Amino acid sequence: MSKAFEEIYAGLNEAMNHAKGEQTKIIEHTPKSVNVKAIRVKTGMSQQRFCATFGISLERLRHWERGLRTPRGTALVLLKVVDKNPSAVIEAIAG
Repeated sequence: MSKAFEEIYAGLNEAMNHAKGEQTKIIEHTPKSVNVKAIRVKTGMSQQRFCATFGISLERLRHWERGLRTPRGTALVLLKVVDKNPSAVIEAIAG
């Protein structure tokens, strides 16, 4: 077997063992959730204004605030930055 195959095979075995709950060297990275409504309220904006300012659909924001869905990917990053420094994001968007 090639070295690449052996490494892939070992990785798959480790992933399967991890999925079974066995002790492995795998490190899981789970991003912390955010309270979207608290972030919006902190900015002092209505739902409509928050969405218009940060390019988020109103329906999506409402789902996040109700806990029906959670922000992921770039939306999660944007919300974390807005939470830490909303004026910097607004300034950057304004150009």
